[in-house]
Amino acid sequence: MHLNPYLYYNGDCEAAFKFYEIALGGKITAMIPHEGSPAAAQTPPEWLHKIMHARIEIAGHVLIGGDAPPGHFRPQQGFSVSLNMDDRAEADRVFAALGEGGVIQMPIQETFWAQRFAMFSDKFGIPWMINCEKPSYR
Repeated sequence: MHLNPYLYYNGDCEAAFKFYEIALGGKITAMIPHEGSPAAAQTPPEWLHKIMHARIEIAGHVLIGGDAPPGHFRPQQGFSVSLNMDDRAEADRVFAALGEGGVIQMPIQETFWAQRFAMFSDKFGIPWMINCEKPSYR
């Protein structure tokens, strides 16, 4: 079994996944628009180029998502995509990259359990946590 978050976007899934590809050093393995799919006939013309399914592989893990159908998008809440990292410098780098243009709830800093920890939403509204635990909490 694999547990993979599926993220919904408000028409900017393609931009988000291209951003994650750079910020997280991943590789997009699928970017499927509605156009050319069996669903194209039922898709509003202005939505044909929006993404019905995207997949990115990041360090052996998979993140998937797509654009919510018109009128069905709801802002993300009640979860965070958590990145657990072993290297302080990499945690700082990823926070700087993913947090750019986003909303920071807790800037990256040391806590009693972590060398580095941060909570924020990226510029696409996806909530993230970065956690670089101290060896005694692993």
